[in-house]
Order: sequence, then C-alpha cells, then structure tokens
Amino acid sequence: MKRWFKYFMNGFLIMAPITPTIYILISVFTWLDDMFDIGELPVIGRIPGLGIIIIVILLTLVGFIGSSFIVRPFLVLMERILAKVPIVSIIYSSLKDLFDAFVGDNQKFNCPVMCKMNHDPETFRMGFITQDNLSNLHLDDLVAVYFPDSYNISGELWFVKKDNVRFVELPSSELMKFIVSGGVAKL
Repeated sequence: MKRWFKYFMNGFLIMAPITPTIYILISVFTWLDDMFDIGELPVIGRIPGLGIIIIVILLTLVGFIGSSFIVRPFLVLMERILAKVPIVSIIYSSLKDLFDAFVGDNQKFNCPVMCKMNHDPETFRMGFITQDNLSNLHLDDLVAVYFPDSYNISGELWFVKKDNVRFVELPSSELMKFIVSGGVAKL
C-alpha cells in the first residue's frame, strides 16, 4: 500500500503543475472561441464518481511510470521545453514552484519558527525559514522568514534577525494548518 501511495504522490507531483497550466490554456482558448463564436466542444454525459476514480487511477499510473529511471530523461526534456515556451513557461514554472514548496521531496516550508516582532509589548509571529544564509545580499545576521496569511493563499517574506528567531518543534504541516486556520486548529 505504501508503494502505491508513493506512486500516487509521484503522479500528483508530475501532473500538479502541468494540469492547471493546460486548464488555464484551454480556458483562455475556450474564452476566445466563445468570444468569436467559433463553436464549442460537445458535452459528454457524466457518471457520478467516475471522474474521481479515473483521476486517482491516472495519477497513480503516471506516478508509477514517472518513477521509472527510463522515463526520467523524458520528463526533464519536457520541463526544458515547457520552460522555453513564452507564456506557458511563466504559468508552468510558477505552479511547479508552488507545488514543490508544499509537497514532495524538496519541500521549502520545512523549518517552522516563531519570531519576535516587537520587544515592548512582546509579540511573536509564526512562519518558516526559507533562506538561512543571506550573505549574497550582505545581510549576514538575518534570515528570510515566510509568514503565511490566515484564511488566504498569500503571505509575506521578511528578513528577521537571527536572535529573534526560535525554532518550533512541530511538523511543518501542523504549523501551516495552525497559521492558515487563524490559530483555530489544535496544535
């Protein structure tokens, strides 16, 4: 079961940035098609629940095939091609970075911290260290901390003095859930 779940997650990570990119492109083309009244695609009848089953099977199959060492070079080639297509590259790379930040082997939000924002009165904010070395910006005593917003898919990146940062011994997913829920979720 763990192996099938790994295949499913691999399929998800492969398809997650590609699918919304294709969806956005199809939506734009459909909108243009409707705008110029060129015609629509025929409506296909639906069987309740079949779409979910097909998506789970398809993602698991893509993950299984994508985890093969033979297919890896083709995925790298496809990413290089998508990175060179002007509009597609912006959409694809943004979505790929977003999905890589939250899931997969290269999660970016894996170092939860609590930062002192004011000294009097003492106030703290919870976030995630995204860069612990800012020497290329000549900010040797600072770290980059991302603070997600509650009830929103946004946040802010702040540079915080290392002395004001305390590491939190919680799983990143629990801290993210706590922050995004506005502190309502239990820790």
